[in-house]
Amino acid sequence: MLISPQLSGNVARNCHPPGCKAYLQQQADYIQQQAPFNGAKKVLILGASSGFGLASRLALAVGGGADTIGVSFERGPSEKGVGSAGWYNNIYCRELAEQRGLIAKNFVGDAFNPAMREQVIVYIKNQFGGKVDLVIYSLATGKRKTASGVWQSVLKTTDKAMHGYSINLETEQLEAQSVEVANTEEVEATTKVMGGDEWRNWIDALQQADVLAEACNTIAYSYVGPERTAAIYRDGTIGRAKQHLHATAQELDTQLNKQLNGHAYACVCKALVTKASVYIPVMSPYIALLYQVMKELGIHEECIEQAYRLFSQHLYPEDGQVRLDSLKQIRIDDLELSTQVQQQIDQRYNAISPANFKQLTDFSGYKAAFMRLNGFAVEGINYQQSVDMSELEKLQP
Repeated sequence: MLISPQLSGNVARNCHPPGCKAYLQQQADYIQQQAPFNGAKKVLILGASSGFGLASRLALAVGGGADTIGVSFERGPSEKGVGSAGWYNNIYCRELAEQRGLIAKNFVGDAFNPAMREQVIVYIKNQFGGKVDLVIYSLATGKRKTASGVWQSVLKTTDKAMHGYSINLETEQLEAQSVEVANTEEVEATTKVMGGDEWRNWIDALQQADVLAEACNTIAYSYVGPERTAAIYRDGTIGRAKQHLHATAQELDTQLNKQLNGHAYACVCKALVTKASVYIPVMSPYIALLYQVMKELGIHEECIEQAYRLFSQHLYPEDGQVRLDSLKQIRIDDLELSTQVQQQIDQRYNAISPANFKQLTDFSGYKAAFMRLNGFAVEGINYQQSVDMSELEKLQP
């Protein structure tokens, strides 16, 4: 069958499996071309099938020779459709690792479910050498189910309503958007979903099961951003959740350092096109302009470049000294927040309008980056060639 992209607003309704495989290989090739680093060898990644989680898995396996366990919530092919890109990313990541003699075990299910933690712990004890030396928390979801009910996050401000523009990838239009102020319950719910609670639950469970190695590290991905995006991000409901995540990092760092000589860090990344970021109100024009400016300056990074720089220069540098800021955070958003980049954005941003946004920003690069997440717009793929779904249906993560 021929597979063409199906977009609904900023959500991809399908994927192109051969394109997913090719894009995964391109990212692995990038890591292969870089200098190897001596990092963790047994890694658990929560949220491993796309974005920073997937890039981390590839960088650690290809660049550092790590065995990995990935947990993700994905769907396979069925009568309803091809399945999700993350489903195929899991499969092809495992194949790529096995070609190198490495383990890449996949658990597909709800990482918020205590039963999933138990499954992973049993696997670590019985089939993964008994210990992990790095745990990455990279979960992005809109809701979290707990014993007390379901928490639903919202993307709102916390101070006053704001008005701006958002890119609609389906229509390729810049659309006016209003963002309302969250109430107390919505702020709390968003923190329950996007904060550090579940990170703590995993680390506590892993530690109690004695599957964290001596000097084990754990990192959680975050974003802070510039003043320009503060109302919706840093000071919005998602920012409140990230504050909780950062506070959790400090608490877990004390806990791990005391008991295992280990550490916990929040890693602040640059703004990128991910399945989650395209959904954040009024962030997209900023990201599209950021792409334009950083490409012009020759310092643009996608998730894979960020992941390699994180592990090779910040977490596992040759001198063994983890690179941290004054708040004990890892910062790989330094290029985005540099004066050079932000001055260029400030000079251009207010001129962006629905009539000219494709000319004033890197809209084409922004959309192509999103399409690649789903196996489309990948160089070297013939999208007029039929895809044999009967063969793909045989594949398992």
